[in-house]
Amino acid sequence: MSPSTNGINGHVNGHTNGHVVELQLGDFCIDEYKPLKVIVIGAGFSGVAAGIRFRQHISNLDLTIYDKNDSVGDIADAFYFGQFQFSFDQKNDWSALYSPGKEILSYLRSVVDRYQLEPYIKLSNKMTRAWYNEPTGKWHVLVTRPSVTSPGEFEEFEDTCDFLFTGMGILSRWSWPDIDGLKNFKGTLVHSANWDLGGATWEDDAKDWHDKNVAVIGLGSTALQIVAALQPKVGKLYNFGRGKAWISPPFAVTKFSELLSRDVFSDENYVFSEEEKKRLDDPVFGRQFRHALEQDMNSLHTVTMRNSPLQQQVQVWFKAHMIHRLAKKPEIAEKLIPDFSVTCRRLTPAPGYLDALCQENVELITSDIKHVTSDTVETKDGSQTKLDVIICATGFDSSYRYPFPIIGRDGVDLCDKWTPTAKTYLSVCVDGFPNCFFGLGPNSTIGTGSLIPMIEHQVDYAVQVAMKLQRERLKSIEVKKRAVEDFDRFIEGYFPKTVFTEKVRTWYKLGKDEGRVVGLWPGSTLHALKALKYPRWEDFNYEHNDGESSHNSLYWLGNGMTNNEKTLTGDRAWYLSKEYMDVPPIPTATIKNKV
Repeated sequence: MSPSTNGINGHVNGHTNGHVVELQLGDFCIDEYKPLKVIVIGAGFSGVAAGIRFRQHISNLDLTIYDKNDSVGDIADAFYFGQFQFSFDQKNDWSALYSPGKEILSYLRSVVDRYQLEPYIKLSNKMTRAWYNEPTGKWHVLVTRPSVTSPGEFEEFEDTCDFLFTGMGILSRWSWPDIDGLKNFKGTLVHSANWDLGGATWEDDAKDWHDKNVAVIGLGSTALQIVAALQPKVGKLYNFGRGKAWISPPFAVTKFSELLSRDVFSDENYVFSEEEKKRLDDPVFGRQFRHALEQDMNSLHTVTMRNSPLQQQVQVWFKAHMIHRLAKKPEIAEKLIPDFSVTCRRLTPAPGYLDALCQENVELITSDIKHVTSDTVETKDGSQTKLDVIICATGFDSSYRYPFPIIGRDGVDLCDKWTPTAKTYLSVCVDGFPNCFFGLGPNSTIGTGSLIPMIEHQVDYAVQVAMKLQRERLKSIEVKKRAVEDFDRFIEGYFPKTVFTEKVRTWYKLGKDEGRVVGLWPGSTLHALKALKYPRWEDFNYEHNDGESSHNSLYWLGNGMTNNEKTLTGDRAWYLSKEYMDVPPIPTATIKNKV
């Protein structure tokens, strides 16, 4: 039986289980969207991208970005090198191929200025708790900030939102290494991720170290960069590092050499000359240069596969590179060159590190640290080294167990849900936590390639979900548990084929040498971007708002009009605009009809 209407008042009589239910049509236009409040946690690259894209695509938006730090940026490590830039915001005036952290921060802050995000960002505002209110479909966020009335004290306040996006980063929760007696050290002690010695930059602090004995603890990417940067500025430099590490030539060297005519083996630091900077400043050449570099990086994925031809070739290449760079101290090559596969630990080009090791004022110590006294580090082989400064570059908490509760449905804490292992759907969300999406959550890092495209696609994915939530006037969107389990099975089936499951300690596996790979996407960069391009809506559950649409899944159709018609404003033939039309290409070859 067809539903009947009394068209004057817009009521529709439908049928549910044999009972007639009166349906109320919406008294709004189909594109007359309800306000949507979005809270973003973190003002690093993920948070800034989210701020830009949510504002770009969502109308009637109320946006707030909270960050615990006193300035924008999640490159906490002052020694970080690289070229981090958004696909939509090209920067051509980098000082080098691997630019220092201060340039990356400067770029990110310039993006905030260009896109006028500052009014939406609340700095020194630390989220301490978040919980989902099931009856209302809202997220509540508890925030601590410096008191505006009592200097030196803090105050708490509560905020609410319809949609929560966390962009807190992967390696943002640093911790001191577990070294006996470390806190007994009376000299200068600092963690690379929390450089708080008082100077405006690390160079300011290091300018008085020209006669000091300085130790850098660690063999990860940050430690290598610190050693290279400090070597010419200190009296004696000791690099304490257990284990071994592949030190790669700079990435994407083929196209770099071709485009700028640079000898990649004689100039590892890749500092751009003034002439090169002028060439790169040309928008066309700058875009071509960047495209070529990223295409090279996105051609390396098979190096992560066990016993692949590229893996074997790269091991030969990297070994030759390290031996060549360590020719002055060949004994270091024997200590440093690994017997495990390339990329099973985080890979870094570390420009200048191997050259620094060859200098007379640098010593690599590979014996484990046994104990630290007020002025000495003692290793397990019995050696003792007197020190004035200790810099710990010893990693981060990569467990995804945040130091504050995030409570979903039924009072479940995300930390408990992710114990013993963090599991997600496509790295962006998890069942039981509606209207909540992650940037750089578990299984987000890329084995080879740039991380920025991953950040952008995760943000774009979350924006698409928020648009659907607003467009269809839904109360909640929540991924199905089955979809999370299926992605988990995909992860478990994928990684045994790769080098990442070799018995090597890495933060990809929560700092262990065995176990589940939590840090990496199960596939290539391009694979991840394709997977995140379009949401698979059938993998989600949807909850309608009580009352207004509980008996009408198409309540969002509204009153049968668009807002432009209602107000007689705006473009009422937008379907003819170039931005809207998808014009098919005309075939260039004549196609003959076949009988």
